[in-house]
Amino acid sequence: MAIDYEKEVGSAKVEQKFLYESGNEMAAYAAHQINYHVMGYFPISPSTEVAQFLDTMKANGQHDIMLVPSDGEHSSAGICYGASTAGGRVFNATSAQGYMFMLEQLPVQAGTRMPMVMNLVCRSISGPLNIHGDHSDLYFALNTGWPILMCRDPQSVYDMNLMALKLAEHAKVRLPVMVASDGYFTSHQKRRVQAFAHREDVHKFVGPQPPAGFTDTLDRNNPVTVGPYMNEPDYINNRYQQSVAMYNAGEVFEEIAKEFGELTGRHYPMIEQYRMEDADVAVFLMNSASEIIKDVVDQLRLEGVKAGAISPNMIRPFPQKQIAEALKNVKAITVGDRADSVGGHGGNMVNEIKAALFTYGNTTTKVISRIYGLGGKDFYAEDGQHFFQLAMDAVAADRVEVPFDYYGHNPGAAEKAPKRLLKPMDFDALKTGLITVKQDEATGKLSVRIPPLRNLTHKPKRLSPGHGACPGCGIFSGLETFFKGIEGDIVALYHTGCAMVTTTGYPYSSHKSTFIHNLFQNGAATLSGVVEMFWERKRRGELEGLGLREDFTFVMVTGDGGMDIGMGPAIGAALRGHKMIIVEYDNEGYMNTGAQQSYSTPLGHRTSTSSIGKHQQGKVTQHKDTAQIMAATNIPYVFTGSEAFPQDLVKKAAKAQWYAQNEGLVYGKILIACPLNWMSDDKDGTNIVSLAVESCFFPLYEVEHGSTNITYNPEDKGKRVELSAWLKTMGKTRHLLKPENEPALRSFEEEVQRRWNRLKAKHEHPDL
Repeated sequence: MAIDYEKEVGSAKVEQKFLYESGNEMAAYAAHQINYHVMGYFPISPSTEVAQFLDTMKANGQHDIMLVPSDGEHSSAGICYGASTAGGRVFNATSAQGYMFMLEQLPVQAGTRMPMVMNLVCRSISGPLNIHGDHSDLYFALNTGWPILMCRDPQSVYDMNLMALKLAEHAKVRLPVMVASDGYFTSHQKRRVQAFAHREDVHKFVGPQPPAGFTDTLDRNNPVTVGPYMNEPDYINNRYQQSVAMYNAGEVFEEIAKEFGELTGRHYPMIEQYRMEDADVAVFLMNSASEIIKDVVDQLRLEGVKAGAISPNMIRPFPQKQIAEALKNVKAITVGDRADSVGGHGGNMVNEIKAALFTYGNTTTKVISRIYGLGGKDFYAEDGQHFFQLAMDAVAADRVEVPFDYYGHNPGAAEKAPKRLLKPMDFDALKTGLITVKQDEATGKLSVRIPPLRNLTHKPKRLSPGHGACPGCGIFSGLETFFKGIEGDIVALYHTGCAMVTTTGYPYSSHKSTFIHNLFQNGAATLSGVVEMFWERKRRGELEGLGLREDFTFVMVTGDGGMDIGMGPAIGAALRGHKMIIVEYDNEGYMNTGAQQSYSTPLGHRTSTSSIGKHQQGKVTQHKDTAQIMAATNIPYVFTGSEAFPQDLVKKAAKAQWYAQNEGLVYGKILIACPLNWMSDDKDGTNIVSLAVESCFFPLYEVEHGSTNITYNPEDKGKRVELSAWLKTMGKTRHLLKPENEPALRSFEEEVQRRWNRLKAKHEHPDL
């Protein structure tokens, strides 16, 4: 079973070198050798590293790829589609919900025959949320019209990425191609890998440029219409041509794989057969599990069992003929699907294998279907033994006892059902009566009186201790300060992010109030539905008996870049005027996936996708002013806040609650520290966010019915500090203080001053 490196090297015709890398690293390595023109991307685990590695390489001058950070995967797919129409080479990587979010775009790319390569680092589909590897996202790809190549290890990730581009650009194919590997199994585990030693040899294999004759929207002498409206006869013809191209892709892949094998000594037939020459029983598995099963085959062979294993290197087009030929003499096969086609009596692969056998007249091979390994559940040799035992039992009994089932699940026991550990919150303790909010009849503005903060300390925390946040994380101190100003019951919806992931590890939860989770892109819309259902059920008198004494306050908590990918639905909710609060904890990046840059990341700040190197010094664009964007929707109240100024934040929370219960949507932004990714000391968070305010980078203000009021002016207090005083407190920004980065620092300082001047003008002139 072991790879014979010496044999491979000995038969290779191209110089290669050995590396010790993971699957994600090898996807990036192949991309940098190809030197794609454009990569549109958005971070999502476990594929995020691909863009991170490419960003680090670019900072060091190792490639020329234009890396375009998008505001969500739907956008990244659009970037890639647009770039592919413009005649160059395009690359992307994604996983799970990210793939699902871009799904609408993918048949468009295939249907208009625009080549590109995308790595799908396979991961479980929500809900509930799980970030580990299975094939539930992959199975949604089967009907998109993309050829799909499969990778069992980091070596094949590298090899398939090279072959994928050549396949995509072949004249008989011209389709976007997907390269699928297993999240965390293949993506993060390092292996010994061989790679082309010289970029010119890569270009000899794939071609230095896309072949002539591609659609090019930049060719002014040959204007084209891309993606026209088609009536029925033309549309079915288009689909037929696409179908022909897909089946061509199978034949072309075999040609490319043969050429690649001659160059490197590594051979990739459409299906990999291990000891199948005389097998009586077999197991079909894909990707990483297909390596484990080979050990089981070897063991069974020693015991006298004629066992064999099959795994595909390509599943679109499905290798129907090859599968049927491989199984023609097999008595029984267990097919393991790492995802379920729910309601289809088996996963996609087992049903396609059954179709292959039927098509080629095989009615004797018995087929057993098992769903395994969901949510990243490991697959061990003993699991492989079980799969073979199922096949052997079917042969002995001459029938399949249980054709379809899950394997590895635990039905649980009623007596062990999780019990409530946290009691519902005491409404009387939440409703202190110490905070008063009054509306001025003449101006319509609110005045708030709060007691000394020590008087609010007896108010119970809405999050229990015991969450899994990093030491020094500012999320929960910032949110709890905000919640001190909220009286009574709440219903909270959290976007995916650190605040959600660290507080809801099943079967436990840190939330004492009702908690809902939905994904980044749709949280505001989801909570809008909750709000409107509440008011409609209340109108119909259906809420009696639920213990509701006063109206809920509905709060959506977002952060970790959630106001990038979730911006559209948030603006939609604002324009509809739902009675709810959106509060953003701004940690200046996608911290929950490893500190990638977001649009709230300031200019020059280091993240894992705005690296520091000879050719790049941090993020190259200015940060997004979300509060001003939301204020432009004319909602009744917008505010910024900081835990370093708790009285200010509590007052704003009280205002936010009043407006959310009486008028419409409210938006608030709280700057919070992220010591791990800001590269700062755990204990310094409050001081760092205080300096962000004192330097006027993060001014404290509110916009009430369109009128701006600066609630803390460090200049008037004589406390304004230089921006450098804030920057030097964080490892992610200290490089900006070096002489060679003075232009970037000046640009950042000028932008901060411009925004501060504009804010002061709005403060002084209410109509602005």
